Amino acid sequence: MPVIIVEGPKADEETKRKLVKKITEVVREVYGVHHVSVVIHENETENVGVDGELLSDVLRRRTQR
Repeated sequence: MPVIIVEGPKADEETKRKLVKKITEVVREVYGVHHVSVVIHENETENVGVDGELLSDVLRRRTQR
């Protein structure tokens, strides 16, 4: 049984539902298996670094333009 771990931003329940469904469909098609587990890890933007900066700082700067 494949276990897929998704690291991403916070999302509402409907978004997670869609994500799990689509990922499961693709994994089933590619691996030819029935059982697939998807684990979603939500990350706060202040816990993610991009190019040496916190993602929260990058996003804040974008909204100030």
